[in-house]
Amino acid sequence: MSGKGTILLTGANGGIGLAVVRKLVSQPDLAAYHGLYAVRDASSAERLRSVLGGPTAGPHPHDILSLDLTRLDDVRKVAASINARVAAGEIPAIRVLILNAAYLEFDQQTWTPEGFDTSFAASYLGHWLLTLLLLQSMDKDRGRILVIGSSAHDTQDSRNNAGAQYVEKKWQTIFHDSTEPIAKGTWSSTKEDPSFRGGYRRYGAAKLCQVMMIPELQRRIDADPVLSGISVLGIDPGSTPTYLVRRGDWRITGLWTYIMPWLVVILTWLWPNGTNRTVTKSARDIITAAFDSNPTLGERPKALYLNGEELREMAAEARDPRKREILWKDTVKYTGLDKNETILANWA
Repeated sequence: MSGKGTILLTGANGGIGLAVVRKLVSQPDLAAYHGLYAVRDASSAERLRSVLGGPTAGPHPHDILSLDLTRLDDVRKVAASINARVAAGEIPAIRVLILNAAYLEFDQQTWTPEGFDTSFAASYLGHWLLTLLLLQSMDKDRGRILVIGSSAHDTQDSRNNAGAQYVEKKWQTIFHDSTEPIAKGTWSSTKEDPSFRGGYRRYGAAKLCQVMMIPELQRRIDADPVLSGISVLGIDPGSTPTYLVRRGDWRITGLWTYIMPWLVVILTWLWPNGTNRTVTKSARDIITAAFDSNPTLGERPKALYLNGEELREMAAEARDPRKREILWKDTVKYTGLDKNETILANWA
């Protein structure tokens, strides 16, 4: 068993996920951690296996896990297995939990068997439940939960202006008095707006819920006598050319598949922390945020939000305590979380 700790990464077979794994396995101090790499279907994670067995990969204990974040029963099953392994001493406590997986549908819309919008379930709901279930297996002194955010969560972020997703006043407030429109996909549905903007907004709404989780979970953890050593923070990796955009029309997928991978190298060279970044740059920022190696963050960073390597204020909606409380209570209801499933004292 590796003694340093465990790193759990969701979305490990995607563009940013693969870049993070590549950084982990190429640095001996990080490769000494036990890696738990969650993908939707482990049998088809060939890109991930290629990175893990690549020429720059050093010795690195790891497992590839099948995890469908849109299925709450699957989340519970995977979390139970991890908790059992940590409790038995088979793998060390979780030092870093990186919530990276996401789902974006531009001009179509799908729902989970439970009736949740797929973007909401994959990006937020499954991650929230996974986190609450795994708190018992976190390193209680140095554990860190890192949420991968996005500029899409903030309707006032000028980086969204190019696509005009939030220009109309009706779209400038995402979260109102209930999570229901976001959770069930009736806010910015394909019926209301069948263009790519509708799907982008639903993705942004899911990301807003993720970012709202950062200060709310940290508040509850800080009041917990057992868990107060755990940090929760978020990071926006910037716009990167990844497989996330594959559910769009040919103009979007063509731009981000064939043109941006080349163009973003130049853009990152000119503006290292600009809007568009290479996955390598974003992975480096994620690794820095995941460990105590950034002087900007301090020794125990809590409830902070980063834009790459810089501190940034999260959206006003994410800073609203009333909205965060509504989201939390709705999420408890949606997931059916029971007091016996989490060690967080103030879970309800």
